[in-house]
Amino acid sequence: MASEVHWHRPFDTVLDSNNEHFPKWFAGGKLNIAYNCLDRHIQAGHGSDVCFFEESAYTGKSRAWTYQEVYDQSGRLASVLQKKFGIQKGDRVVIYMPMIIEAAFTMLACARVGAIHSVVFGGFAAKELAKRIEHLQPKLVVTASYGLEPGKQIAYPPIVDEALKLCKFEGATDMPRLIKQRDKLEYSQLSEAYHDYDALLSQAKEVASIVPVESNHPLYVLYTSGTTGAPKGIVRDHGGTAVALNYAIKNIYNIHRGETHWSVSDIGWVVGHSFIVYGPLLVGAKSIFFEGKPITPNAGIVWELIHKYRIKTIFKSPTAIRILKKMDFDGNYIKRFDLSCL
Repeated sequence: MASEVHWHRPFDTVLDSNNEHFPKWFAGGKLNIAYNCLDRHIQAGHGSDVCFFEESAYTGKSRAWTYQEVYDQSGRLASVLQKKFGIQKGDRVVIYMPMIIEAAFTMLACARVGAIHSVVFGGFAAKELAKRIEHLQPKLVVTASYGLEPGKQIAYPPIVDEALKLCKFEGATDMPRLIKQRDKLEYSQLSEAYHDYDALLSQAKEVASIVPVESNHPLYVLYTSGTTGAPKGIVRDHGGTAVALNYAIKNIYNIHRGETHWSVSDIGWVVGHSFIVYGPLLVGAKSIFFEGKPITPNAGIVWELIHKYRIKTIFKSPTAIRILKKMDFDGNYIKRFDLSCL
């Protein structure tokens, strides 16, 4: 399975279990998951293939992004991280954003340069955000102007500012913030700590070079809910994650190059990391990046998007299935769409 992933340096052993508590997969190897998700597909002539279908139930935005475009966006953002904010291999970056495509670009940009991202679910309040920032002590917080919920807009900068004030480590309140101002949803009352995402990206002309990292170099830290105490940071690495997800997306979800997968989730959860961003991209598939609830604007949105994008496999939580059943008990919405692709 590991041979299906591109290695900048071949690994010495599949599993080094000298330390029983921290076994190392593919020890001695070097790779980069962002290279495996983007660069290698473009080099193989698949740059014009669709990578993400971006959909928002709130703004009506609908757009397809090719592998070449995602490479360009995330690669130039990686250059901004390096040159503007001094982000290097091993530095941590907190991503506190709604389900907008720039969140995926930021994840891939961090991975590209060997930085460790920690996505915090955009629905968390300042206190929960602060706990994660306090533990991770990042160099940068990447956020957006507003998150959207049915019938309301949530300003993110005040939440970020309050969270950083709650943090006790030195320099927290002065930490730089990179903000994506959403179309027609700009937040104007910003401190000097904020830097404009689009302005900096427009100035970045070059895609950052890939930083090959050790197989066990952390890719991300994702925190548990904290319901049994403080949130605990779960660490996933480049090598094991790349091999495991490349296997899973093919053999569990039966998704291959050019096919379309939709995980109805948020990137704030591990499903979003694994099966919205990294998994589908590892095999050159198409992934749905959806902002909304599975019943927004109605209980037919899931079936409508399956029909629209010819989605082959879908991942949904049991909770979401129960909600759909409650909202459309007789399946009347299902009957309106061609789901033969599923």
